[in-house]
Amino acid sequence: MKFLVCISKTPETTSKIAFKENNTIFDESGVQFIMNPYDEWYALVRAIELQEEFGGEVVVINVGPDSNDIIIRKALAIGADRAIRVNDNALSAFAVASHIANHAKSENYDIIFTGKETIDYNGSEVAAMVSELLDLPFISYASKINLEGNTATLERDIEGGVESVKLSTPFVVSASKGMAEQRIPNMKGIMMAKRKPLEIVQPEKIEETVVALSYELPEKKSGVKMVDPNDMDELVRLLHEEAKII
Repeated sequence: MKFLVCISKTPETTSKIAFKENNTIFDESGVQFIMNPYDEWYALVRAIELQEEFGGEVVVINVGPDSNDIIIRKALAIGADRAIRVNDNALSAFAVASHIANHAKSENYDIIFTGKETIDYNGSEVAAMVSELLDLPFISYASKINLEGNTATLERDIEGGVESVKLSTPFVVSASKGMAEQRIPNMKGIMMAKRKPLEIVQPEKIEETVVALSYELPEKKSGVKMVDPNDMDELVRLLHEEAKII
C-alpha cells in the first residue's frame, strides 16, 4: 500500500496572533510554528499504522517555503519514509490542493490523507479539492479506517450517530478525532529522519482563484457579570440589551 499524507505548518495554539500592513498579512514575529495537529495526530499516525500492518510506503507532502522543513523532518521522525515539499507560498486552499494533486498524478497512491482541517484557517477545503482534481472518492471527517485488501471500511461521526461506508482504493480521506493516537518521535526516529529523503519540487504555475483581502481579530471578551439569582428582570435585560440573544 502507498499512502500520501498532506501536512501543514500552523501557529502553536497559544501564540498571540497579529496582522501587519493594514491587516493584510499575518505577522509571524515571535510566533512558534508546529505541524497542524489534525495532520500529525490523526492522518499521519494512522497512515503509519496501516503501513506497519500491511506494508508499503508513507510519503508526506507540504506546500510552503524552506522554513517548513522543520515540521517535515518531524513527520519523518514520527515514521514517514520520505517527504515532498512544493516550494511555493500558496495564497489559497485551491493552490495548495492543485500542487498536491499535481504530485499525486505522478505516483499511484492508494490513500491520500489530510487532517480534517488546519487550526489556523479551519477551512476543511484542501482534501475535497484534491479529490475533485484527481477524480477520486472523498470521505470527510473519518474517525476510523480499516483495510481488507483494496477495500476500506470507514466510520465518520454524524449528527445523532455514526455513518459507516465501504469503498475501494484509491480515495481521499480527511481524518478527525478517533482515527489514531498521537506519537512522540523517539531518539532513533529523530536520528533516522536526518537521513530520509526530502525532495524539493519547484511549483507549476497555479492561478490563485481566491485571495484573502484582509484579516481582523475577534472582539475582546468582556468581563463576567454576576447577576443575583433572584433578580430575573436584570438577567433578562442584560440578555436582551447587551448580549442581544433574546
